Amino acid sequence: MERVKLRNKKLIKILLVSLLVILLVLIVSFYMYVSDYYRADSAAVMAIQTGKDIQVLDNLTILSPEEATDIAFIFYPGAKVEATAYLPILEKLRQNGITCVLVEMPFNMAIFNPNAADDVFELLPNIKNWYIGGHSMGGAMASNYASKNSDKVKGLILLGAYVYGDYPPEKALTVYGTFNSNLERNIDYTENIVVID
Repeated sequence: MERVKLRNKKLIKILLVSLLVILLVLIVSFYMYVSDYYRADSAAVMAIQTGKDIQVLDNLTILSPEEATDIAFIFYPGAKVEATAYLPILEKLRQNGITCVLVEMPFNMAIFNPNAADDVFELLPNIKNWYIGGHSMGGAMASNYASKNSDKVKGLILLGAYVYGDYPPEKALTVYGTFNSNLERNIDYTENIVVID
């Protein structure tokens, strides 16, 4: 009887140590995976350093046009891409009178904060026309958000992504390149698609 108890204790100890080692390996693997991401180039870094109309609040970067309008665009970055890498694109929109809100995601992956747009609306109460979008996984999460919050957003803009969820394709703009041809298999709509050669 004593031997059985000792053997059971030993088995439990081995099991607990094994679980701890597996958990440790998973945590280290996760951090190694998310630490390897695409960083912003020097043009994007310069944009945030020299931008007079750029405001950084926690995980949000707000680019305000010189003349205020009631149109704003919330942007979710692609998976494993540093958020500031998108500043040059958003700067072009800002120059055309659109307020842009770039959302920095936990671990550079929008899947960890798909409802990040919820934090944006009250920050800019003068905006009446909200649009949301993103690149790749960020586009998928933005599309999913739009499908669940169609009362908040007027349209969806996707880069290298497709409409995901129950959102009307006629209210979305889908942009992708010919090297992104695997995307075509998932697009079951024909409205507002721009393919860049």
